[in-house]
Amino acid sequence: AHSQDWQTKVTPGQKILVCDVGGGTSDFTLIRVRQSQAEADHGAVQFHRVAVGDHLILGGDNLDLALAHYLDQKLGQPLQPRQWDVLVRSCRHVKETLLGDNPPERTTVHLPGSGAKLIGGGLQIEVTRDEAEQVLVEGFFPQVTLEDKPQTKKSGFQEFGLPYASDPAVTKYIAAFLTAHRHVDSSAADSTASDGPDPARPDLILFNGGLFCSPLIQFRIVQAIRNWFKTDQDPTWSPVVLQNDRLDLAVAKGAAYYGMVRRGEGVRIAAGLARSYYVGVANEANQLDHAVCLVPGRTQPGETVDLTQHQFDLRISEPVEFPLFVSSVRLADEPGQALPIDLEQMRPLPPIRTALKSRRRSDVGTVPVQLHARLSEIGTIEMWCAQVDQDRQWRLQFDVRSALETDRAAIASTGEGQGTLDDQTWEECQWLIEETFGDAGKRKPRELVSSLADVLQAERHAWPMSVLRRIWESLLDHQEGRKKSQAHEARWLNLAGYSLRPGYGMAVDDWRVAETWRLVNGKLAFNSPVCRSETWILWRRIAGGLTAGQQKALAEPLLSSVRSLHRRMVGGHVKGDVNFNLPESAEMWRLLGSLEWLPRSTKRDLGEMILELAWKRKCEAVRPAMIWAVGRLGARTPVYGPLNTVVDAAVAEPWIRQLMEHEVDTVSALAAMQLGRRTSDRHRDISDSGRSSLVDWLGAFSPNYAKLVSDVVELNQEQQGQVFGESLPVGLRIR
Repeated sequence: AHSQDWQTKVTPGQKILVCDVGGGTSDFTLIRVRQSQAEADHGAVQFHRVAVGDHLILGGDNLDLALAHYLDQKLGQPLQPRQWDVLVRSCRHVKETLLGDNPPERTTVHLPGSGAKLIGGGLQIEVTRDEAEQVLVEGFFPQVTLEDKPQTKKSGFQEFGLPYASDPAVTKYIAAFLTAHRHVDSSAADSTASDGPDPARPDLILFNGGLFCSPLIQFRIVQAIRNWFKTDQDPTWSPVVLQNDRLDLAVAKGAAYYGMVRRGEGVRIAAGLARSYYVGVANEANQLDHAVCLVPGRTQPGETVDLTQHQFDLRISEPVEFPLFVSSVRLADEPGQALPIDLEQMRPLPPIRTALKSRRRSDVGTVPVQLHARLSEIGTIEMWCAQVDQDRQWRLQFDVRSALETDRAAIASTGEGQGTLDDQTWEECQWLIEETFGDAGKRKPRELVSSLADVLQAERHAWPMSVLRRIWESLLDHQEGRKKSQAHEARWLNLAGYSLRPGYGMAVDDWRVAETWRLVNGKLAFNSPVCRSETWILWRRIAGGLTAGQQKALAEPLLSSVRSLHRRMVGGHVKGDVNFNLPESAEMWRLLGSLEWLPRSTKRDLGEMILELAWKRKCEAVRPAMIWAVGRLGARTPVYGPLNTVVDAAVAEPWIRQLMEHEVDTVSALAAMQLGRRTSDRHRDISDSGRSSLVDWLGAFSPNYAKLVSDVVELNQEQQGQVFGESLPVGLRIR
């Protein structure tokens, strides 16, 4: 709204508070207006982002749920799940109507009937404007003092499994954000002057997000800030509200403007990390009481920080933990600065637990190291522990994107638990990959895995995930080498999928999977059966890291072929090639069974077609793969997928009966176990009679499988490998 006159709206030294509250999240940012240092700008100003608050899962969705709970209680009778869903959706319209411009005094919510009274049994609930303001405005935007802090006790809504903020009061979070950054980017004069305004005071406010389409909510925030910072000397002070005409288009317009800025047009907002990162260190009593600043807030992505002023004692050849902390408040700390851990100002991130290994088995105890760190462009912190006066170093990678991206949850990385290799040993592995896939490499592809096993002194099923992911990185660096021959491409695809399986478990595995998709999908250099087969294996191995859209893209052409095959074989018109009975098709069936993001309707149709085809004579060669796929498609407990794509128990139970019509064997027993495995979830579990029959059928062949059907039991390591389709990386479990 101020594209033409923004230079007249702001002056150097002012502070802008950006309040962004959307449907699901809240974010707060402080921007300082400074005089441009470029001589060519002739007195123009620049914007500098100086603080970014923690992202909060708190937004319009919470208001909708609050109003729905209020109306549910007001109605005084239990609602059916379908009616509740309609009520939640209707509350969004009620919120926008009663808190919008020129609101009516009241509005009515209409809910459908249920059961036999679907048409005539509808319900009506009347909502007044006063009720909406009391529940939504007073509940989420109350008038609080500047010293009020959000409560930390877990309360509030937990619908849909979302990690909502612990306190619903948005105004408390704004107060806490402003006070936490009271002196950020302040001059000495700002910090010490007693007669000037509070350094925490913002001069201007920019509202963003659909929730602020309500003028009443905008007014409540402006009113709160005015009450916090007005003084006897300036009793009429109020922050200036910057105009934002299209709150619904702000993100799209901002993205387009950023594209202009990257081409040299427009005004760029200067910004560092706006966060500092720390690694915890233990004292002589092995107690964690201090943290060392690893990456300060002014660091730019890609910049390396060397902490050479300190030496640390690093334990090797035994399990250790590397705690990581982040602060959006302590932005002036220097790299290497040791500080007491203050959980009011430092938020813990998921640590890495690993064992730093050396090929020299006699190496135990501690070694002196210095730390080096780099924030990568993809949102990870890479930390090197370099041994003093030696050429050995160990590399660790922390995923810190949850501190930078609004909708990303902090997830602990589990893959490092089996150890981290020293770089000297890794360089030998890298040399083998270079000699196989590099331009001048002469080694035969079939020798690569055994050669790596010799260097690592372990068979490939025992390679730690940290080593596997570095193998994947090296393969990507040499991906052009797969074009040397069919054998090179087949080995490259096989090892790339193996080293990235199961597509999750390590920091930034989602990025690795995305890069693999970009380089491999539809880009085979040799379109031969062996390379196509290795491609299906690769996607099956990393299916857990693929998005729903990627899984759909893989499945659609295969599903089309399955439907065509089903029409021809079940209809008795088998003519021409039946591609899905070739050896290559075994991997296609396994891939389809591994795509857990497919809709339950697709899984149902696919499973029914497979069971009609599996005992046809022409499918005998690939029957084990088809039955394995049925088990995964109808599993009560998915390996990685969401529960809302699990096929209904009413679908799985007939599949079990069809399997039980045939003689039990290893594959059918595994599939039936997955279809009937007990979960204690009434929506997923099969009937008691169906369970009893299945337990009897499995009992003599596999008592362990029968136990998984009769009781809620975790899979053992061998069973996990059977469900996944091959061994999992050491230290990783599936559900």
